[in-house]
Formats: sequence, C-alpha cells, structure tokens
Amino acid sequence: MHNIHLSPEIIERSRQHRGRACIFESLDPRRTAHLIVDMQVGFLAPGAAVEIPLAREIVDNVNRCSAKVRETGGLNVFLRFTYDEDEPQSWSFWYDVISSPQAKERSRNAFTRGSPEFELWPDLDVQPQDVVMDKTRFSGFVPGTCELDALLRERGIDTVIVSGTMTNCCSESTARDAAQRNYQVIFLADANATLTDEEHNATLSNIQTLFGEVLTVGQLCELLARNEAPA
Repeated sequence: MHNIHLSPEIIERSRQHRGRACIFESLDPRRTAHLIVDMQVGFLAPGAAVEIPLAREIVDNVNRCSAKVRETGGLNVFLRFTYDEDEPQSWSFWYDVISSPQAKERSRNAFTRGSPEFELWPDLDVQPQDVVMDKTRFSGFVPGTCELDALLRERGIDTVIVSGTMTNCCSESTARDAAQRNYQVIFLADANATLTDEEHNATLSNIQTLFGEVLTVGQLCELLARNEAPA
C-alpha cells in the first residue's frame, strides 16, 4: 500500500479556499457513482504489460467501497482501458508520438477486446447490477470515446468516487474531467495505486487543492452510511 501523505500546507490551502475543512457534509448515495478505473489483468498481474504491483494491494479496499456503494443505493461502474484499432477518433498522439512502437504493440496485445489481459482482475467484486464500460482514453469522460457521461446523467448522478489505477494517469484524468463537467469528486487515497509514492501523493495534492475531496475508504464508507437510502 502507498505511504499516503498530504502536507499540512496543502490541507490548509484547500480549507482556506473552500471556507471549510470538508466539502461533503452529506452525500446522497442514490446520486453517487463509484468509478473503478482500469483494474484489469494487464495492470495487476505479475509480469503484465503495464504491471502496477501496488494495484494488487488496493483490491480489498476497492471491493469494500463497491460493496458499500451497492448496499446504500449507489452505482458501481467498472471502466476498462481499451485499444481499438478501428475507433473513429484515432489517438495517434499517444500511440504514434508519445509511445515507442514496442510500447504501442504492448498496448495492442494487452488491451484489445478478447485479450486475457483486457479482462477485469478476477478478485474484483463485480455484481450483475454493476456496469462495465470500455474507454479508449485515460479519462472516461472524453467525448466520443466512452459513454460514461451519458450514463451518469441518465441516472441522475451528480457525485463520483474514483478508485483504481494508475493514480496519476487514468484515475487522475477521470477525476479532473469529472470536475470540469460539474460532478462532485471524491478521490480515494487508499484505493488508488501507481508506481511510486511520490507520483501517488502528487495526485492527491492536485485533487485536494483543485478538483475534489481526498478521503480514505473508511471515511467514505462512514459518509455513505450516514446518508443511506431508506429500504
């Protein structure tokens, strides 16, 4: 698990900007979605194409959050990073400029639909009422590359909880774009993972300062329990 650190300076700066310590004094679970980002075999398996070893250590926390969201009337959405050779909007900058030919081939082999590495990690708690959705960019909110925004708006969702991997890439991109689209954002400090503590904590600082609220899974579960939808 990451050694989580948010500096007192960052916490105080965010408090001064907001005028209060915490954004979320209440939370309607029925208008809340838990976005589980890229918890796929290609990121979690030992020796996988883009192995993030610490992502294996957050699976229990991700599952704990998913169970509480389900129990209290919210929605779980499992996002899968996808390589799609035939998508209408080619992502040539990433695959042909930023990535080497070898890196592009690793992505193609791992994250094309049907590849074993494309599938969700088998230890994830995925239930029939949950949604599984593919995306072809880091963020699930890029127009024309994923239907996440339309799904959430159709269901009246106004708040998103972000967990998954990589903290500083797909998780952060999804959280930033959610905030830009007027969703309230909760980012889970102990249910996101990347390669180093430095990268992880840099993202937590970015989110806390500008894009949302950083909480632990325990804090999130308490918040949901206080506002549980009536049976």
